[in-house]
Amino acid sequence: MRERGLTPYKSLAILSSLILGLNAYFQSHLFTIITITMLVIVVATAELFRRKKEEAIFHLSGTIFGVIYVGWLLSHLILLMMMPEVIPPQAYRNIFGFQIRLGTSFALLPFVLTWMNDSIAFFIGRRFGKRKFYPSISPNKTWEGVIGGAAGGIAAAFIYQQVYASYLSWFDCLALGGGTAIVAPIGDLVESMIKRDVNIKDAATTIPGHGGFLDRFDSLLFTAPLIYYYLRFFSAR
Repeated sequence: MRERGLTPYKSLAILSSLILGLNAYFQSHLFTIITITMLVIVVATAELFRRKKEEAIFHLSGTIFGVIYVGWLLSHLILLMMMPEVIPPQAYRNIFGFQIRLGTSFALLPFVLTWMNDSIAFFIGRRFGKRKFYPSISPNKTWEGVIGGAAGGIAAAFIYQQVYASYLSWFDCLALGGGTAIVAPIGDLVESMIKRDVNIKDAATTIPGHGGFLDRFDSLLFTAPLIYYYLRFFSAR
């Protein structure tokens, strides 16, 4: 937003995002609603006292969107970790000699499916990609890469089931792998759209050679909620 010449409420946005993460950890759904409600009220009130009130709607909506986009969507990883009511009776699995809590297995699932999808899509796209997927936003994405990524994500779900997640059925693997194949490219395109709007290549330079954390987690922001709500409400278990 600052690259766009706007002035978001950075400190308030960071604080609100941290509170959303804590609410997810303590399963405080009421406090999540209160946090978002108070964020809107406080930011809107603060804008009344800002000396320059031009483009107020952009300062307000951009701040709130940033909290929801990063703080709320990413907190679904914590919600996955803290799903006691859906964890099967056998709360631990032995893998390679280590005792692993199934909450950890839930939280790792978005990483495995997303990064496998992205990796296979990248290699297939570079090797066989010809038909552009969304050239106005991401010129390097191709349909071949997207299809290859979908196959990789589904395969990863079945491998993860055998190694680490026996609670998943074959239908769960297909649904989660296929769902990831749909929302992961969308998550990547959304961040690309935002960066293109402010004319920057990377969101930051935190990770040498890879940009910022947002550049590595953009797809995960969309896949984590998908996997959480599927396991929470639709899992074939």
